Amino acid sequence: MAGIDFRFEYSGLEELLKSPAVGAIAKRLADRMAEQIGDDADVNEFVTDRAGASVGVPAHLQTRDGALTRAAAAVGLQVHSPR
Repeated sequence: MAGIDFRFEYSGLEELLKSPAVGAIAKRLADRMAEQIGDDADVNEFVTDRAGASVGVPAHLQTRDGALTRAAAAVGLQVHSPR
């Protein structure tokens, strides 16, 4: 499109990815996953190069039942195996 000047600013992207708003989105999704799994799920929030949240379960729940994979799918996330 002619007449549009767009510049990608890495500092702005970094600020956005570390923002409380992005962290809150990740936390909401992690909490929804944890609800699907039950009491054995553990949610942790973090900020590294971006804000995020993780969900942990005892290994047997993932290996036996695919608890994390099923919970991710239930909240609309896609899970891909490493290549």
